Amino acid sequence: MKKEKRIFGKIMMALVTIFFYLPIIFMIVFSFNDSKSLTHFTGFSLRWYQTMLKSHDMMESLYVTIAIALLATIIATIVGTITAIGLSSSKKILRKLVTQINDFPLMNPDIVTAIGLMLLFITFKVEKGFVTMLLAHIAFCIPYVILSVTPKIRSLDPNLADAAMDLGATPTQALVKVIIPQIMPGIISGALIAFTMSFDDFIISYFTTGKGVKNLSIMVYTMSKRVKPSINAISTLVVVLITGALLILNLWPMYREKHPKKPGNNKKTAIVSVIVVCVIACLVFFKDSTTEKPYAGQTLHIYNWGEYTGENIISDFEEKTGAKVVMDNFDSNEQMYIKVANNESYDLLVPSDYMIERLIQEDLLMELDKERVQDALDLCVDDTVNLSYDPGNKYSVPYFWGSVGIVYDKTKVSEAELEQQGWNIFLNEKYKGDIYLYDSERDSFMMALKALGYSMNTTDETEIQEAYNWLVQCVQTMEPEIVTDEIIDNMAQARKSIGLIYSGDAAYIMSENENMGYYEPKQGTNIWCDGMVIPKNAKNVDLAYEYINFATEYDGAYDNSSYVGYSSSNEEVLYNLAQGDYEGINAYLPRSGYAKDEHFKYNETTKKIMSDLWSRVKIVASNS
Repeated sequence: MKKEKRIFGKIMMALVTIFFYLPIIFMIVFSFNDSKSLTHFTGFSLRWYQTMLKSHDMMESLYVTIAIALLATIIATIVGTITAIGLSSSKKILRKLVTQINDFPLMNPDIVTAIGLMLLFITFKVEKGFVTMLLAHIAFCIPYVILSVTPKIRSLDPNLADAAMDLGATPTQALVKVIIPQIMPGIISGALIAFTMSFDDFIISYFTTGKGVKNLSIMVYTMSKRVKPSINAISTLVVVLITGALLILNLWPMYREKHPKKPGNNKKTAIVSVIVVCVIACLVFFKDSTTEKPYAGQTLHIYNWGEYTGENIISDFEEKTGAKVVMDNFDSNEQMYIKVANNESYDLLVPSDYMIERLIQEDLLMELDKERVQDALDLCVDDTVNLSYDPGNKYSVPYFWGSVGIVYDKTKVSEAELEQQGWNIFLNEKYKGDIYLYDSERDSFMMALKALGYSMNTTDETEIQEAYNWLVQCVQTMEPEIVTDEIIDNMAQARKSIGLIYSGDAAYIMSENENMGYYEPKQGTNIWCDGMVIPKNAKNVDLAYEYINFATEYDGAYDNSSYVGYSSSNEEVLYNLAQGDYEGINAYLPRSGYAKDEHFKYNETTKKIMSDLWSRVKIVASNS
């Protein structure tokens, strides 16, 4: 019986080990994959390591993560240890009060702490960036250090310090040479916890940073739409670094046992350590300072959608101009608008058509110098220029464009059904529980209004109410899953039959799974266009013009579109990719000139009504 228990225990231990380490092994293997696929290994390559090293944004986020974690750990450990030692000699009432205050952040949800710190910085008008993120990390790391050190202090003889001073030690010597060595295990464990918490943090970092400063967790969050394989490479690098550190920590004591210290070694070791640290610092932080390039030493701040740039365009632009590009990412036009309306400074924005119209109306955009962008506009496909939201392209240059349609599993859904039913296929109970809706009032109401034969820009509240009823019927009878960008990977894995989706995401899905198709209903759809604009408070206007032209010219536009999958505004790139990388993928080339297709127009009143009604639709869905 005991033998069977031992065997069972070993099997369970092996399964648990596999459960924890198999994903890491999978990630490491796919960091050497030759293709973009995250599920199919096509051959060995160092391609993604090269991409990682060339990506200023990715490497900078790694440096910031390590620097913040180390600094926060050192400062929090010192402050936390001193606080714990001080509390041990304090009155009971004060000790209890401080202990309760210390425990509160540990139990408090991260989101509450994050918002509190953000409001604190805003109230005192502290510009968010590296320093604010560091202060936030120090603040939430200190309680963990105190919690780890306090039990060790309590286990000490309270007369230990007095005994040391009776033997001739000064208070400082008693602290450094007697107390601290005794509580060192608690200090080390507190420091390790602090480092881990800081290195891993996302929520607090996200709310307390600014000026383009981001750590690895924020960078990965911006990839929520579509994960770049290069993230496997940088994650593998982190695993190697951590594994190396653990090996050193575990093997160093064994080495010291076999090789006792010799007189004079300490000085040599210190000198070597200083040299190594200096070399690493030079390699990491010193960059090419050449002044030969036209914009050397300047910085371009871009605010763009997450995962909306190609593999090499940023590094190529930096190489050409000598400038540094800092790119912040947003999830929605509304999130972008809040920052711009609150006067946060960016040199370049990439909003959608209706938001460009709003920004123009509110006088937040700079009118473009036509002579500086005319060559870029001449390269654009006709479907993207001189549109209703910006007649004559006075304020914007097209970036990507596309449509909203239906992604479907061709093994389950026939094109004949789609042609017959159009948007109303989302009411076909044959697909009950097998559909995705996109969590966007704009696109969901577009679908419902088009299904009912109305314009998606209607201001008639009766028609909007009918569309609301259509959506309520859909969520009550069809049991859809309401999602955002997770639809991309889910449909690539064929987890449901149909879904509402953007054409660029559908193009990616179809390139990953040949059984997927894309359909634009004959009732009409939204033809959208995202453009590059310069806000009025931009600080580096000349560099913004440089980027607009660079991103619109063939090489930049090709890199963007071939990697992201959205339709390029550059006419030559668009048709070359449609006949090349995306040949046979109809989602890449949006429908053109169809009378029932429309562009969204900005209307604040209608938007508020739809936003409120969409919230009600989601409540109905959650209760169904």
